[in-house]
Amino acid sequence: MNTPEHYDLLLARCRTLFLAKTHDYGTAWRILRLPSVTDQIFIKANRIRTIQETGVQLVADDVNEEFVAIINYCLIALMQLHLPQDTPLDMAPDAVAQAYDHEAAENRRLLLAKNHDYGEAWRQMRVSSITDLILMKLHRVKQLEDIGGAALVSESVEGSYRDMLNYAVFALILRGEK
Repeated sequence: MNTPEHYDLLLARCRTLFLAKTHDYGTAWRILRLPSVTDQIFIKANRIRTIQETGVQLVADDVNEEFVAIINYCLIALMQLHLPQDTPLDMAPDAVAQAYDHEAAENRRLLLAKNHDYGEAWRQMRVSSITDLILMKLHRVKQLEDIGGAALVSESVEGSYRDMLNYAVFALILRGEK
């Protein structure tokens, strides 16, 4: 399966889970400020790294599900960044689906452009290295959040969320997830 097909398949799975949770919990995620979303992604990535390093997992939640959570939290962050300030906390399910689909499509475009330029080098990487890249991006985002986003030469917080989302997709592909 090629990368665009794999991306579409994985994002459809993530979308299904996200919209099911929206059905169950509404848009409770809207209350989260971006640093809180960043911290949630950190918790997931740090758990993955701990399991990778120790080889021990005491909680049954699958590592692949943690990568799925990273994808959905990155999409939450991107939606929060782009939703108008006056968007109500409680959003209609169709509005959530539309916002989710928009951000996922933007990320797909970025993934395809970078894959073209980098020649899908990620396929030669280890999943542990991808986990480290996600954690590095998280530390960068936390630093940018702590300085109020006033970066001199760095990529934006948005770009970091988009990269982390794509790294999580790559990890799932490398782990054989469909």
